Amino acid sequence: MLLLMLVLLCLLTGCGDNLFPSGEDQRPPVQTGTTGPSVGQQAPDFSARDITGATVTLSSALAGKKGLVLYFTMWCPICDIHMNHLRSVVMPSFPDVAFLLVDYVSGSVTDAANAATSAGYAGSGFTVLADVGQVLLGSYQGTMGTTVVIDGTGIITMNEDYQDGSRLRTALTALP
Repeated sequence: MLLLMLVLLCLLTGCGDNLFPSGEDQRPPVQTGTTGPSVGQQAPDFSARDITGATVTLSSALAGKKGLVLYFTMWCPICDIHMNHLRSVVMPSFPDVAFLLVDYVSGSVTDAANAATSAGYAGSGFTVLADVGQVLLGSYQGTMGTTVVIDGTGIITMNEDYQDGSRLRTALTALP
């Protein structure tokens, strides 16, 4: 047992990871007026098809809305918990915000539609986008559970992993 603990300790200290991170955001500051996935930047434009085959762009998703939320899903159980929370708790409080699920794993509109239907999210109030080729995933540096808030002018106000929805609610409440 002692030998196992010693090996684990050597592995953990040898990997160079900080086992006690400060929690401070150590990303470099963004320059105002640039386009990119970081908070404060202009959101990258996109064009993707939803599960009905309609084309959705950043400007069409924002039309008449205070902002929009992109949630990157792979239809896993954790994503289901997050999306269910979004649907039942967050969305009703923000009817003037568009909520888009970004399916970056199915690979086609048909497969995304089948995934959304089998997971119970077709016709749920979300717009489900088929991110064929993972274009949105790359341009927003997303991954499973990444939640992006974009205000009505196209500025990113949040881009982070979904936690319990409290930070998302704060970001949505602060939308101009």
